[in-house]
Amino acid sequence: MTAFTISLEPVIHMTDEQFYQLCRANPDVKFERNAAGDLIVMSPTGGETGSYNAEISADFVIWNRQTQLGKVFDSSTCFKLPKGGNRSPDVAWIALDRWNQLDREQQRKFPPITPDFVLELLSPTDTLEKTQAKMQEYMNSGVKLGWLIDRDNHYVEIYRTDQPIEVLKRPEQLSGEDVLPGFILKMNFIW
Repeated sequence: MTAFTISLEPVIHMTDEQFYQLCRANPDVKFERNAAGDLIVMSPTGGETGSYNAEISADFVIWNRQTQLGKVFDSSTCFKLPKGGNRSPDVAWIALDRWNQLDREQQRKFPPITPDFVLELLSPTDTLEKTQAKMQEYMNSGVKLGWLIDRDNHYVEIYRTDQPIEVLKRPEQLSGEDVLPGFILKMNFIW
């Protein structure tokens, strides 16, 4: 199982609405689109990765219910990024005031907004290079904080606006810093 990238340009230019309709017409297939307009056919995750994604998402949901600062999104949510990509992070979070600026139709379709925070959990079907490129695409689109977690090699890459990438080897916890105030992800169950 792996992701496949299909270069559509210059043969065909798919509009945002056509991409949305393609996804709706094929609900059993997970698509993304990078900033270059390439169509990415994503493979489903395995049981191990799916379980870790759910555990991580639960921590975000619990924190967000307590703070009521924003909205948490799972990996099935596709965001229309301002640089042209349509991406689905494993976990995303958007501050409530920013989310509420979208109208109902924008919230229901692929929200045309960059998350404030994204998390990608490297799975056996992902390549490090492509996931790092995806993280850079998020940052170029305005994400404030991003975490790329590599369980197999026990490290985390932390992406911040206008800062070099920080690499932590087997951290005990990760802080949401000023983007996710008071949020701490304990890493003991991940390693």
